[in-house]
Amino acid sequence: MRKYLVVVDRNRSQKGIRLANFIIDRAIITVIFITFGAIAALTYNLTNNDFLLKIVYKMSEINRFLDILITSLVYFLYIFFIEYFTNGRSIGKYITGTKVICIDGTEPTFNDYLIRNISRIVPFDGLSFLGENGWHDKWSETRVINIKNYQAEIQAKSEIEALGKKEIA
Repeated sequence: MRKYLVVVDRNRSQKGIRLANFIIDRAIITVIFITFGAIAALTYNLTNNDFLLKIVYKMSEINRFLDILITSLVYFLYIFFIEYFTNGRSIGKYITGTKVICIDGTEPTFNDYLIRNISRIVPFDGLSFLGENGWHDKWSETRVINIKNYQAEIQAKSEIEALGKKEIA
């Protein structure tokens, strides 16, 4: 699979697309929190059970550090599980036509996704994209690629190799 190193690198997603992935996925997290609040209010209105409403009220009173910690944990769980169960694609990545793949062209493993997402906890990881790759990409040896371009190049390479084999035989 080493032959795909160049192909993966050549088809990396652009920084603007990566930013769009981030914004879309953060918007999804916001929708999750709003939905939880709406469910809490609806549950209270229908059943007079204020258990969920109390949780929402307590959440609105927590300090800034705890708020950031909880939001980061929810974001970590969302990105980790959705990328793992959809083979490298969050909702943002589905919309932008991108995907996470290992630098050698293989599908990431559970550990690759875990390393990738734990690395996001590092402060200023988001700023690491001002360089060539983000830290969570570098440390997990993964890349976000444009799927259509990547698959087209792999297909072309495969067809060229098949032609060479037919001529030799």
